[in-house]
Amino acid sequence: MLEAGTVVKELQEMRDEGHLSDALLRKAVRSIATADERYDWVGVYLVGDGEELWLHNYVGEPTEHAKIPLGASVVGRAAATHRNENVKDVSKEEGYLSSSPEVQSELVILIRAGDDIFGGIDIDSEQAAAFNEEDEIALISIADKLAEQLAAERR
Repeated sequence: MLEAGTVVKELQEMRDEGHLSDALLRKAVRSIATADERYDWVGVYLVGDGEELWLHNYVGEPTEHAKIPLGASVVGRAAATHRNENVKDVSKEEGYLSSSPEVQSELVILIRAGDDIFGGIDIDSEQAAAFNEEDEIALISIADKLAEQLAAERR
């Protein structure tokens, strides 16, 4: 089970020690990936220059999707529409960009500060309908802490 409060506290301690977003993003991905057996692939995509998301880092099998256009795939759609996405059955997604044929569900939680979208936490599961409201709430708190750091660095 993901202990979001612990992860958020660790991320804040890292901020207080002067760590930058790169280190916080890596810490968050590793913490999320090891928190729950349902989380088979965890990555962070960040909005790049232009109309693309770039894979910052991940835990899981390698993926060929290092760049994803805004609006394409689940993570691209979430960033383009400014809405988190919980896809219970990826086989029903038109144009789905799969990192593995075993993936059955996907959750994307945006890293955002107000209207500013910095990217998204992307989690794939080999279980159908793997993610629930508790997962979403926990991940939103982590994403919000990451957004604080990203926003501070861009001021």
